[in-house]
Amino acid sequence: MTLTADQLTPHISADLLRSLEGRADVVAGGEEIAVFAPATGARIGSIHQAGDDDVARAVDRSRQAQEDWKQLSPTTRGRIFARFHDLLVDRADEAMDLVQLEAGKARIPAFEEIYDTVATTRYYVNTAPKLLGRRRRAVSFPGFTRAYEYRHPHGVVGFFSPWNFPFTLGISDAIPALLAGNGTILKPDEKTPYSVLYAASLLDEAGLPPGLLQVLTGKSDLIGPSLIDSVDYVMFTGSTDVGRLVAGQAGKRLIGASMELGGKNAAIVLADADLDRAVPGIVRAAFANSGQLCIAAERIYVDERVREEFTNRFVAAVRDLDFSTGYDFEGVMGSLITREHLDNVHAHVEDAVANGARLLAGGKARPDIGPLMYEPTVLTDVDESMLLCRTETFGPVVSIYGVPDAETAIERANDSDLGLNFSVWTRNIRAGIDIASRLEAGLVGVNDGYAATWSAYDAPLGGMKASGLSRRHGAEGLLKYTEAQNVAVQLIGPSFAPPSWISYEQYNQILGKALKVIRRLPFYK
Repeated sequence: MTLTADQLTPHISADLLRSLEGRADVVAGGEEIAVFAPATGARIGSIHQAGDDDVARAVDRSRQAQEDWKQLSPTTRGRIFARFHDLLVDRADEAMDLVQLEAGKARIPAFEEIYDTVATTRYYVNTAPKLLGRRRRAVSFPGFTRAYEYRHPHGVVGFFSPWNFPFTLGISDAIPALLAGNGTILKPDEKTPYSVLYAASLLDEAGLPPGLLQVLTGKSDLIGPSLIDSVDYVMFTGSTDVGRLVAGQAGKRLIGASMELGGKNAAIVLADADLDRAVPGIVRAAFANSGQLCIAAERIYVDERVREEFTNRFVAAVRDLDFSTGYDFEGVMGSLITREHLDNVHAHVEDAVANGARLLAGGKARPDIGPLMYEPTVLTDVDESMLLCRTETFGPVVSIYGVPDAETAIERANDSDLGLNFSVWTRNIRAGIDIASRLEAGLVGVNDGYAATWSAYDAPLGGMKASGLSRRHGAEGLLKYTEAQNVAVQLIGPSFAPPSWISYEQYNQILGKALKVIRRLPFYK
């Protein structure tokens, strides 16, 4: 079934979708790939598969445009993104509709995507001039030498973005790269190309120079290797297995790579937790975007003293979650992305139940609501024999484990190859922060599942262990797209050598005394 004009969303027309398809920087001769609306199964349009020649052309265009772009000041570049910021705010309903249409999600996670992009843009527009400006650096001999740090763009950066948050993960990482003076090649997932194409069209309207940002559509396995071989830096968001391949190829070329990968995220509920906050907070952390969220909670470790009460309240709250197929804020549970993904989620649940896990809520598909809907699911008595014990499910499935104390919870939470986003729930904030600092995860929220850490835009965001490399957000989220250069000036005398009228023996004695004095100077680093 193909969507007709009267089946589109309140703010999206078929003409808009066709215009976005024309924005892709791909020769139309490539294989046609149909794009479907997960919530209904209807075909909404099609894109073309990019080829190696498209990659070469796109990188060449971006590289040419980047030569002039990098000469502009960060403040001048920022004016374009300030206009993009305002355009996105003005057209937020249109953007949310588009995200819902192609990703099948409920309105609330679509809302989070759009306003996350707005906030990220605002942060980098405001901070890029300072972060990218020349910085004076401390030297060994103040007064004798002077050193400066300069930041230069890599050149052209390649981005691989996933389907689960197609708008914010499709454009928010490219914004600091562009502000840093780079050209960009965006490769969205073939299941959700329209959000990136829409963001690119808004940037065109905001005044981004032609050619600087290129969008290549299609399947990543067909053009990913050639793209990585052509760009100067890679940003990848996706699975850990694919991330290893991307990192390996980038490493062979000695180019940098930043990655946000998988997570098997844990929530720790201490005995003194405020369950009025913990229950709804962890429900949201587990089932936001129907669990299709790399930072979603999949493991809950609950102190045995409150386990029964927490479990009863948690299961009751989960059973009250409503599905949503409309373009409003009424429901919270949206669709899964594909039949293959739904089958994989259900296989995790079936495997656990077959091996002795107890199903407390959910556990089945809901084709009566939508072709790829799956109930929010809660299990307990999960052990190492079960697939979902350690493997990321990436769906609306969470397991509850009882623990005798906080130390055991910390040990169990850390017993994973993945370390992306954990949370700690307690009335004792100081104890919660102490536990958080001992958890092997790049993000840890105290009395919050993910929103507080994700929205702390001045702080770095990313995973430990096999959950990623480098960080997005904060200063590192921009500076990673640059090369650091040290420019030093020798002001007085020869460098690290005595003047001609002093012997090295005398110089050694004088230097030793001088260094002790310098160490005590308040401005010395």
